[in-house]
Amino acid sequence: MAHSERIARRSLSDIWDMENGAHDDVARTGRDRRTGEFERQFRLLPMMARLKLSKNFQTLPLQYLFGPPKTPHSLLYLLFLGNGYCQEGKDPQDFAIDFMMGGVSAAVSKTAAAPIERIKLLIQNQDEMIKQGRLSAPYKGIGDAFKRTMADEGALALWRGNTANVIRYFPTQALNFAFKDYFKSLFGFKKNEGYWKWFAGNIASGAGAGASSLLFVYSLDYARTRLANDAKSAKKGGERQFNGLVDVYRKTIASDGVAGLYRGFVPSVVGIIVYRGLYFGLYDSLKPVVLVGPLQGSFLAAFALGWVVTNAAGLASYPLDTIRRRMMMTSGTAVKYSSMFDAGRQIVAKEGTRSLFKGAGANILRAVAGAGVLSLYDKAQEVLFGKVYSGGSG
Repeated sequence: MAHSERIARRSLSDIWDMENGAHDDVARTGRDRRTGEFERQFRLLPMMARLKLSKNFQTLPLQYLFGPPKTPHSLLYLLFLGNGYCQEGKDPQDFAIDFMMGGVSAAVSKTAAAPIERIKLLIQNQDEMIKQGRLSAPYKGIGDAFKRTMADEGALALWRGNTANVIRYFPTQALNFAFKDYFKSLFGFKKNEGYWKWFAGNIASGAGAGASSLLFVYSLDYARTRLANDAKSAKKGGERQFNGLVDVYRKTIASDGVAGLYRGFVPSVVGIIVYRGLYFGLYDSLKPVVLVGPLQGSFLAAFALGWVVTNAAGLASYPLDTIRRRMMMTSGTAVKYSSMFDAGRQIVAKEGTRSLFKGAGANILRAVAGAGVLSLYDKAQEVLFGKVYSGGSG
């Protein structure tokens, strides 16, 4: 427990005792119950509100900052709002360290999985690249894509676009912190309030937070996709379309305006809804059936179920990922898809339904590789620092 949290909890107890004469066990029980209620209300506040209200706790008494409280309860509530950092009991310095180390974890896992990630994007978008003259012939598979990319561009080219992917982590996580609690306060229903109410609330909060974050970081995902698919032109003597991250922004805005950076945004949001709906629906349906008897409480069984459900939800929502990335690829070209429905219709009509799943096998390998590297890195952190700083692999 952080030092500031210990101070806050002790202050809560002392103030309650002084103002309510809580010198016996019964009175103290009432105090603790009300403190718990204030804690629950505090956790419902948006993250930034909690940060703003907690900054001055250790420098000046909150009652002087906010004016004399009208009731003992309001003083207790204000003191609780000054509780260190947030519901995890961290102070801002601890949060900053966790945030930065989480970024290092994310950078390690993303960089390690970057080669298979680029191959996945190349296979997924190869038909669009052939149309644009950036690819001479379709890839025959993952191995062929690796071999041709290394032969034409060199081994380092397998990490093309990774910088944008790593940079994307930091604003995404910061925005998730800002939006997650807000949408949870709007849609954070409990399971005991009704399964379908909880289910719909979970999807709504995830989609709301995801869409809000995407508004700010989507252009980085767009730039990463364009750089990864910027193979040396088959028609123009091996020239690339973009010189780097800044060049992607410059050329896209020049040809399509800012809207060009957001091509494929709608299917991205729909993909979040589909993925979360399938994930929670499948997991909640299978858990009471699979994790029973000898498998109940088994870490390996729970891990296996989570892995299967994650991949099943990812595979089912994969066509939306293909559609959004194919739409991204049309920025700067004369022919564009008018909508996600138009993109899906044209892809299926001209290339077949299987084209929507191109790169899905490489995507599963990418997830396995990223998880494996992150597990090893977590173990190294545990040995070196005595704790694990989580990073994200999205």
